[in-house]
Formats: sequence, C-alpha cells, structure tokens
Amino acid sequence: MKQNTIDHTFDPHVSIDCVILGFDGESLQVLLTRHADENPDARYSRAKLPGRLLYTMENPDDAANDIINQLTGTRNHYVKQFRAFGSPTRTNDPKDVLWLENAINQKIGRIVTIAYLSVVKINNRTHRKFAGYEAAWYKVNEMPDLAFDHGDIIREVLKELEQLSSLQPQVIFEMLPAKFTALQMRHLYEQICGHEIDVRNFSKLVLSKPYIVPLDEWEQNVSHRAARYYKFQASKMKK
Repeated sequence: MKQNTIDHTFDPHVSIDCVILGFDGESLQVLLTRHADENPDARYSRAKLPGRLLYTMENPDDAANDIINQLTGTRNHYVKQFRAFGSPTRTNDPKDVLWLENAINQKIGRIVTIAYLSVVKINNRTHRKFAGYEAAWYKVNEMPDLAFDHGDIIREVLKELEQLSSLQPQVIFEMLPAKFTALQMRHLYEQICGHEIDVRNFSKLVLSKPYIVPLDEWEQNVSHRAARYYKFQASKMKK
C-alpha cells in the first residue's frame, strides 16, 4: 500500500530528472527550469531539467509523477522511466557543485540520476512554478547551456522518442492537439527524427494509417490554402 506520508529527508546520492517534451504546432520543445531567486548572471545559475533528489523511502516513479504533475497541472500524461545516468564525472563542474551545495546546504559527492520521459500537450498550465523554480519551454534545437549532463540526457531521450514513434505511434499524439493538420504532424515527425520527410512519402506511410482519421473540417481564417484536420482514434490501432 502506498504510504500517505514521506520522510522528506533527501538521499544525497540519487536524483530524479524529467525530460518533459511538448509540441507548439511548429517546434518540438522541452520544459526547463531555473531557480526563481537566482541571478541569471550568477556563476552557478544554469537552466536544468525539472528534478530533485529522491526522498528517503520514496518510490522513484512517485517522485517523477509528482514533479510532472506539479509542472503540467494534470495527472493525465504519458511517462516512462528511461534509464539511469551515473557517470562519476557528472558532478565535476564547479558551477554545478556550487549550485547544488547552496540549494541543499550540504556537501555533495557522486549522484546517480534516474531519467524519465514524458510527453504532454503544451498549454497555459505548463508555465508553472515547481519548488521555487520557474519553468519555461525551449526549442530542443535551441537549448541554452545546461547544468550537469542534462544536455546529454535530453539527446538520449530524443533517440528513444524516435524509436517510440515507430513502435508506439500513439505516444506522438500525446503532443499533438485533438485536431491537427498533416503539416503539424509532419513537422513533429521531422523534428523527432532530425531530417526533412518527403511530403508524398509521409502521406503514403503515415496519413494512410487507419487510426489517423480525416475530419470534414478545415482551417479557418488563414492566408494560405486551408488545410484539412485529422484526429487520432486509438480504437483503430489494433486494426
């Protein structure tokens, strides 16, 4: 049975970091945090993945869901434990060590982090604060300099997402709006795989899938030719 209370003593050697990805209709984006009270010019102030040290006796999955729930404002999201990152050099940068020791008021040695992948729909609820941190979306191809090995973690998660887009395509629709155009969907696929996709091939291989249902609805009040809307129908996946 899940405990109702958690010992809020940190384990100084194990952390949770969450790679939360979303799509704004044009760009694949990742949610990053910065401490609300940090001076952007401070020598230990760098953007980071949302995360924290694990509490004593806390389940890692519960910690990840707590972080994601607070940042996204919803409990209805896809989340997957990805892998652990434990290089002995991941806390070697003096800027990162200084920030962390200031944050938790104790000396820090080696930290192993358990990384989670989550995909969400970007909306006004995802610009939130978490434990004193400000969250903001960044394009994955325009990320700032990140703390620790967080840039490496994001790059590895993107490789995982590319595989998931083929093996579990329903994950992709967690980021798209309920009604989407073929162009929006193609842009998302292109940014996941890192290269352009031929329009004709895309229509043949993706839009022909039975679970991508064309609607009798088109874009309104646009300066270009109105595009048709589609929707994802999970019930047709097995067919």
